[in-house]
Amino acid sequence: MKKRLKRHIRTARYIVYKETLIDAKEHLWTCLGSFVGIAAIGLLNSSAFTSLDNVFLIGSFGASAVLVYGIINSPLAQPRNLIGGHLVCAFVGVTIHKLLPGELWLSSALSVSLSIVLMQITKTLHPPGGATALIANIGSPKIIALGYWYLLSPVLSGVTILLLIAIFFNNRTSHRSYPNNKKWFMVWRRYRR
Repeated sequence: MKKRLKRHIRTARYIVYKETLIDAKEHLWTCLGSFVGIAAIGLLNSSAFTSLDNVFLIGSFGASAVLVYGIINSPLAQPRNLIGGHLVCAFVGVTIHKLLPGELWLSSALSVSLSIVLMQITKTLHPPGGATALIANIGSPKIIALGYWYLLSPVLSGVTILLLIAIFFNNRTSHRSYPNNKKWFMVWRRYRR
């Protein structure tokens, strides 16, 4: 019993030690990648619209940035999930808003819940996608007026920018590899040569 307890304490110490290590290089690439990704979308937005019409820069991209630049090995941060999750959710959000335009509480709740189920079915689960569906319902009048164009811009254009910048920044060092899927990585390696 005493021996087992000591082993558990050793394991706990090791886990706490590993989790509290600071890797400055890792944090630098995370910071640079997320900065450039969000800045690129924001710059595109500022050159095309006034500061009041934040059409390209939607809130769910901030949460996606956390995943694709900070937790790059997570299955939820992989390209299929990033692109597919946002597109599925944007489609559901716009469709539900068109079906129930006057009931904001109902369309919002239904959009998010159906988006989660469809992401599970299509194996494209990406948590920020739920916010993308919600924004299609509660966004500014300019976003709501986009209708199904919302899928192409800002959603597809924004996630494409995030993905391309994530591929570039997350493969700058030998210990970072994005995407985690070997098929994607092999295509990237061929492209880099």
